[in-house]
This record gives sequence, C-alpha cells and structure tokens, in this order.
Amino acid sequence: MTRHIEFERLHNFRDLGGYRTSEGATVAWGALYRADSLGKLDGADWDRFLGLGIRTVIDLRYPWEADAKGRIPEPERFTYANLSIEHRPYDQAEIDPDLDPWRFLADRFAEVAEDGVEEIRAAIELIAEGPGPAVFHCTSGKDRTGLIAALVLTLLGVDEEQVLADFALTELATARLTADWHTANPGRTMRWPSYGRAPAEILRLTLADLTARHGSVEAYLTQCVGITAATKAALRARLLT
Repeated sequence: MTRHIEFERLHNFRDLGGYRTSEGATVAWGALYRADSLGKLDGADWDRFLGLGIRTVIDLRYPWEADAKGRIPEPERFTYANLSIEHRPYDQAEIDPDLDPWRFLADRFAEVAEDGVEEIRAAIELIAEGPGPAVFHCTSGKDRTGLIAALVLTLLGVDEEQVLADFALTELATARLTADWHTANPGRTMRWPSYGRAPAEILRLTLADLTARHGSVEAYLTQCVGITAATKAALRARLLT
C-alpha cells in the first residue's frame, strides 16, 4: 500500500494505515488520512481526492485561516468541521533563529494540548463516530495535524517509535512547503532557518511533557481531553484490522 498520496498542489497528504499496535492489530489502509491544506484542491487533484471516497473532513485551522486561504471545495459534500485546536497564533517564519527550535515548537504543542482540549476531543470523536473514511488537516499538515495524528495513533495502541516516525515523514515535504511560503510571501525574509521542519525530536519532547504532567499520554487523553472508553472502543473498531 502507498502511504504518500501524490497530488500536484498538496505536498503532505498521507494514509495513516499500516501501523501495528501492541496487541498485534494493524491500522486499516484507506480509512484515515492526514494532509496539508485541502483548500488547494482543484482540477485533477480534486478528482483524485474524490476518488478516495472520503466522507469526513476536519479542518484544524483557525477560521480566519480557512477564510483567507480557502476551505475544501464543496464542503457540503462531506461531514465537515472546522475545529481550531490552536488558540495562540504565532508566525513560524519569524521565530528567533537563536532559540532552540525543537524546544520552542514543543512548548507551542504544549499550549495546543492545554488550550485546545474541547476541539481535540471533538476531532477525535468525529474520527471515531463520523462517516468514514476521514481526513484531518491544517495548513502544512505538520504541527496541528501531527499532534492529532500522534494522539489518535496512541489511542489505537501504536507504540511511540512508530508515532514519532510518522510525524517525521513531513520532513520529505519540507522543501516544497518552504517554496510555497516564499511564493505566498514575496518580499518577506524568512528569519527562521528551520521553517517546515518536523524532526521526531519535537514530538518526542511533546509526548514526554504530557507524560510528565499527566502520567501518560493516554491519561492526558482520558482525564484532560475527556476521551471516553466508548469513544476509544469506537475508534479502534473503525480503524483497526
């Protein structure tokens, strides 16, 4: 099976299938996807997207981002939800190049995990209970999308090393994401040399922070986010084979 789905204008569209769980099950192929902005879909890309049979679309961007950059075409065709899990916007291109970039981003992930519990819960519940297949996305399919992917895979019982490896696959799209930024921002200088990067270390720090604060990532999901046993069971029934 193919993890990376090729599009002309999307650079980071991936199938989350194939990962093995601690109990010996496998995440089903063609059931759950992660992506960069679906507002870029048109022409042959749109036809290819429709061919995947996706029925649920979760947009993790701020509403103002979606308004400015475009939502998925014809959202009425899908069960569509705009769930902004991030509440404190920042400009990655303007990050101080003298900062430790991975610690800085892990701290931003911690803010999302703290601020966005209602939206995180709603996103996971929709993946578990909405019509499938499903896709969730943000702008680059990197940070907000990467966090939701990590939390869902953890609930499914996928071990941390596979979760980290999935996160780091965005590194394959970094050059194109950076090129897109320069195209969209003529005349601006990118201060941060690590723009578009997604090394596993960012997520490793994030998961360690959640474990230190809550005892485990799953404890954070159940006790802080409010993921119930019923939602976890529905998620596993839908996505595991």
